[in-house]
Amino acid sequence: MPFFARPARGGLLATAARTAVVAGTAQVVTGRIAARQRARAAQAAAAAPTAAPVAPAALGAPAPAGDPTTEALRQLAQLHEQGVLSYAEFTAAKQRLLGLPETPAS
Repeated sequence: MPFFARPARGGLLATAARTAVVAGTAQVVTGRIAARQRARAAQAAAAAPTAAPVAPAALGAPAPAGDPTTEALRQLAQLHEQGVLSYAEFTAAKQRLLGLPETPAS
């Protein structure tokens, strides 16, 4: 038996060939995955209903200046900014004013 035995797998050329096959296979698989993802995205985009754009006026017109609820909210906000009302008190008063259920303080 010689001192430097030849590798059983075929040497450098065989290793290079195996590497090329693995790299080529990986490239094909990656391409197929990308194509499948593009097809699914196109299918989802075609199936999704398109929402009509909402006009800014439809979102809600500003309340008239003499509205008592608006004025009360402004007054509450001023009291909160001045430090007269804490955040919890401000939130509770705002919810009462708007007719929302009060959430317990955490």
